[in-house]
Order: sequence, then structure tokens, then C-alpha cells
Amino acid sequence: MVDINNFLSLQIHGGADHGDGIADSVASLLTFFETLFALDSGDIFSTLMPGIAGMANIHPLLVHFPLAFLSAFFVLDLFGTMAKKQHWRNIASCLLYLGTAGAALAVTAGFIAAGSVMHGENVHALMERHEHFGVSILSLAALLSMWRLKSGAVVQGGANNFFLALSALLCVLLLLGADLGGLMVYHYGVAVDAAVVPEHGYMHLHQH
Repeated sequence: MVDINNFLSLQIHGGADHGDGIADSVASLLTFFETLFALDSGDIFSTLMPGIAGMANIHPLLVHFPLAFLSAFFVLDLFGTMAKKQHWRNIASCLLYLGTAGAALAVTAGFIAAGSVMHGENVHALMERHEHFGVSILSLAALLSMWRLKSGAVVQGGANNFFLALSALLCVLLLLGADLGGLMVYHYGVAVDAAVVPEHGYMHLHQH
């Protein structure tokens, strides 16, 4: 059993995973802001957003938006259809439009990234397939968006079954495309600077 009092004591007084308590965390935050205010305006962004500033391209940042919006669109539209909740489906339409716009930005950034990131022969075929998935996702999302707009926000009748089938296909394509993207980054290290792990590195093991 977890001793809640002991667990809270570790978090407040220190001795948890990182050995820092609330006082140390607050002091560290204040030190960060003090350092931030002393910087030039050009260095503030790279200090606040070091991850984005250190990226070779913004494609990995943008892909999260179509993944989230289009997946949420399908789930909400499906349950809205099953529960006959029209307002759920109206919200799903907005998510579809946002996801399509996000896919357009992600695909554009992806083509720019493909031409600017060095990669070997073992990755080139994967990158080509990843691009094909991206273009297919954008095309299908745009088709569904135009269909939705033309039908007056929500497709009705038997055509809706086909619409939902295409939406499910869209989610499958999202999954396959994201899987290839993860493979290129986490297995082949595309556009990633290798981190040197010190001999005595950290392993975050949480014990309760």
C-alpha cells in the first residue's frame, strides 16, 4: 500500500525522484526569471523555447495538430452519430476543418524538411512513404471537409456510413504516417543531434 503521508512529505521536503522540494522548485523558478529578464530580446525566445529554437525544422511541431484534431473529429462524429447528438457532430465539423488546415501546414513543412535534412539511403524510402501518407491524409481530409461543407455541416442518411468509413480510413493513415515519422526520428535519428550520455547518467525510477 502507498503511504500517502510519506509520499506527500517526500514531495514537499525533498527526497523524491529529483531530491527537490517545493522551496527548491520555487527558488529555481525565480532564478530562471531573473536570468530571463537580464537577456537581450533576441535571446529571450531561445531561452523560453529552447526546444523549438534548437529544431532543424518545425515539421515535428506541426504534426501534433492534425493528429489531435482529426482523431478527435472521428471519435466525436462517430459517437455523435450513434447517440444522435447533432451538436456533437457540429463540434466534430469544426475539428475536421482545423485538422485539415493543420495537415496543410504540416505537409508543407514536411516537404521543406525533406529537402533540408540530411539522410541516408536507408531512410530515403521511409521518408518517401511518409510523404505519401502525408499527402493522402491532407487529400482525404480536404475531401471530407468539402463534403461536409456542401452537405450543410453534417452528412445525413446512408451516405453518412460511407463518410464515417472514410473518416476511419483517415485515422488509419494518420497512425501509419505517425509510426513512420517516429521510426525515422527515434530509430534512425533523422534531424536529431545525438546526446552524449555520461557514465553516471540518470534513470528516473519512481518508488512509492
